[in-house]
Amino acid sequence: MIRLAVDGMGGDFAPKEIVLGTLEALNLYENIEIVLFGNKEAMAPYLKEHKRLEVIDVPNAFDMGVKDIGIDTIRKKDYSMIAAMYYVKEGKADALVSAGPTQVLVFGSQFIIKPLKGLERCAIAPLIPSLDGKPTYLLDAGGNINTKAEHMLGNAIFTTVALREVFGVEKPQVGLINIGTEVGKGRDLDREAYELLDKHPAINFYGNLEPKEILSSEASILLSDGFTANIVMKTMEGTAKAMGQMLKREIKASIWSKIGAVLFMKKALKNFKKSMSPDEIGGALIAGLSKVVIKAHGSSSAYAFSNAIRQAKTMVEKDVIGKVEKALG
Repeated sequence: MIRLAVDGMGGDFAPKEIVLGTLEALNLYENIEIVLFGNKEAMAPYLKEHKRLEVIDVPNAFDMGVKDIGIDTIRKKDYSMIAAMYYVKEGKADALVSAGPTQVLVFGSQFIIKPLKGLERCAIAPLIPSLDGKPTYLLDAGGNINTKAEHMLGNAIFTTVALREVFGVEKPQVGLINIGTEVGKGRDLDREAYELLDKHPAINFYGNLEPKEILSSEASILLSDGFTANIVMKTMEGTAKAMGQMLKREIKASIWSKIGAVLFMKKALKNFKKSMSPDEIGGALIAGLSKVVIKAHGSSSAYAFSNAIRQAKTMVEKDVIGKVEKALG
């Protein structure tokens, strides 16, 4: 049985959507047990008894706009996310899922759960859409601004194993986001990372990759530092949203467009929306850690959160952490 720790109070729509998503996941997956951390009184209107659900009463929760994160943050065991982290650290659960503030989750994971031996930093690795529909990781999507080439190598190894074991991608190609495809392009960081990635036996290196290829390249792992990758991710999100609005505007422009949309394009439009929806993925992997941690979207619905739980469950089922350890040597 897989045991998961869930932060019941993290997220814009917590605790309602988190509790409902947790119950949905328990009904969908018979091989999981969930320990839900949060304020029992606040969660009570949405809770139902379930034989594989345990609730641990924790009075406090972080505001989504929390600031001044530091060493005192990880001492707050009376906060739902931190209590769940220590539960995982102590080996009482196999993974953690939270929709709470990203900064706290990354900082706390780094210093409570801690990276795997041989890795220095954890990194945010969301799955992003691609034209051919293949699963694609983008990282580090905001976890570390001061990234080193060695961190990028570790990120590449971790996500290579995750893609192979969880998604069945036999030899994921690793692309290094850069301003040009030629060898020697970019900053010192990029050139150092290129050399490490090109030589490592566990990496199937694609080479440098320009941002215009993000959605269309053969690479399934797209690497950069936290600043650059975060800009790439937010640019993609904004572009997708704007394209959707433009398409909606054009469809509404004439009665024939509306009829055509209803008669011929309804399924295609629905599939397009689904392919760009973060709800289908559920959240981002925090790569590099000694335990599975999934950062669900802050605005998660119950459906989205249940998908984040599914992602954590699958990572544990496939023993991703153990196989990364072997790949690291």
